[in-house]
Amino acid sequence: MVRKIKSKIRNIFLAGLVAIIPIAFTLFLLTWIFKKLDKLSPAVTDLLILLGAPIPHGFKIPGIGIVATILVIFFVGILIKSVVGKELMALGEYFLDKIPFIRSVYNGIKQILEGIAISNKNAFKQVVMIEYPRKGLYSLGFLTCDSKGEIQEKTDKDIVNVFIPTTPNPTSGFLLLVPKEDIIPLSMTAEEAIKLIVSGGIVTPLYKKDIGQQNIIAYLENNKV
Repeated sequence: MVRKIKSKIRNIFLAGLVAIIPIAFTLFLLTWIFKKLDKLSPAVTDLLILLGAPIPHGFKIPGIGIVATILVIFFVGILIKSVVGKELMALGEYFLDKIPFIRSVYNGIKQILEGIAISNKNAFKQVVMIEYPRKGLYSLGFLTCDSKGEIQEKTDKDIVNVFIPTTPNPTSGFLLLVPKEDIIPLSMTAEEAIKLIVSGGIVTPLYKKDIGQQNIIAYLENNKV
């Protein structure tokens, strides 16, 4: 009995740790970058004065840290999209994967950000629930589109495509071809669903009754993609 309680407490603690560390680390990193770049304000002020701007010495330009941080993130994004950037990214991930604790933190952050990126895609706007992997058990999924062609022709029911993401990495999952009548529409947003999946069920979104429900039902009944 004592062993079960200890095991349960340990699992709860680890689940909370996994959920908090990636978010805390991301906030810490962004704050650190912001503070470093915000110190550029005096240099920018001196440059503007040199160019003839009527600015007093020692004046701190508000928002310079935020703007500089956004520009740095944007520049890194451009770099990562290039061939050289992808190679450097792969090399960096290879070395990070060799460090146990850092590997867990990095992978957690990466999965959350990739999940959010997925939730921003138009194809994943509809959050649904279906009975899977067996009757009586339910899985969270994203309605992508109606099935077409041979798939629809070979069935006597109206079939839709549903992507079932895995936990805690929502970038992988299963494609299920589900009769439209078996779909249970949900009012939560795609971002809320992703957070629920990534956290392993820890972060449960508030139930906003009737918000978005009618739109989802109307989509299931009328919309053809």
